[in-house]
Amino acid sequence: MKMKAWILNTPAPVNELPLAHAKMPVPTPSEDELLLRVHACGICRTDLHVVEGELPVRRSPLIPGHQIVGRVAALGSRVEGFAIGDRVGVAWLHRTCGVCEFCLAGRENLCEQAMFTGWTVDGGYAEYAVAPAAFTYRLPDNFDDTQAAPLLCAGIIGYRCLRLAGLSEHEWKGARLGLYGFGAAGHVCIQLARARGAEVYVCTRDRERHQALARELGATWVGDARDEPPVKLHASIIFAPAGELVPVALKAIRKGGTVVLGGIHMSPIPSFDYSLIYGERVVRSVANNTRDDGREFLLEAAGIPVRTHTQTFPFHQAHDALIALKNDSIRGAAVLVLPGSRRSPTIPQR
Repeated sequence: MKMKAWILNTPAPVNELPLAHAKMPVPTPSEDELLLRVHACGICRTDLHVVEGELPVRRSPLIPGHQIVGRVAALGSRVEGFAIGDRVGVAWLHRTCGVCEFCLAGRENLCEQAMFTGWTVDGGYAEYAVAPAAFTYRLPDNFDDTQAAPLLCAGIIGYRCLRLAGLSEHEWKGARLGLYGFGAAGHVCIQLARARGAEVYVCTRDRERHQALARELGATWVGDARDEPPVKLHASIIFAPAGELVPVALKAIRKGGTVVLGGIHMSPIPSFDYSLIYGERVVRSVANNTRDDGREFLLEAAGIPVRTHTQTFPFHQAHDALIALKNDSIRGAAVLVLPGSRRSPTIPQR
């Protein structure tokens, strides 16, 4: 049995159309894996880093994509708790060793043997994909396939960034949070932060799409990426892969504040004066996610409820979606949609 897939043989700028459309054998799930019929796959900036070679090649050829929504089409021999037809999601973290010091300490996101969907193993730019049952997520019913896809990376990473922002649960009410870059992750993160009671200050360069969406979602203040907010911030998250924003963000936070770097890739960070971190200011990165991050986030997102703003692309337009993402022309999140995707008439698609 064959499936349609987009494969990357050699990384190249996305405008050179490096993905090849191919027919490949449908993968066979291992004993602990699920075979999914893919209904939707979110387009993430990490996909762009993989396709263009900003992340080192870990598998070639490769099927990209790591925000997968689909239904179970086959079960490995040792899989329990799932049935054919169940709707599940697959995220960036594909598998960990389970026995290293990080895994045993509840920090599986740092596992040295970790495997990653759409980078070290094949992902969701295909009609079928396989994933370990233990690393898949059951999706809340109030998210249809298109809305659920961006939650599986943009949403989960935004949630982990908030966890590492240095604020305890009771400190969120009235806290001032800065967001630098306002794409897929930012537009979900603002909804979480506002639901927790925070004021959100958004710095992003695109006025027509990103700044307008930030205002629509309740940002207290919106400015350009290099503008200084009118008040000192308790914490900031940089989603844009631009190292030059680190000293900009540090200048805007108060003493004891934290700047969280939310991307897997970032351009070089320029040198800056020690005074920007004096006063116990902290700069910290976010590396991947744990399964607990994913489960906790999906529960919180369903309770709010978060509403993702999506721009959908049919499967044959994968290059168009990546080019649009590179040009910052996506308002919210981009999603590849395959036949069979569940689109609920009760949930508006924005």
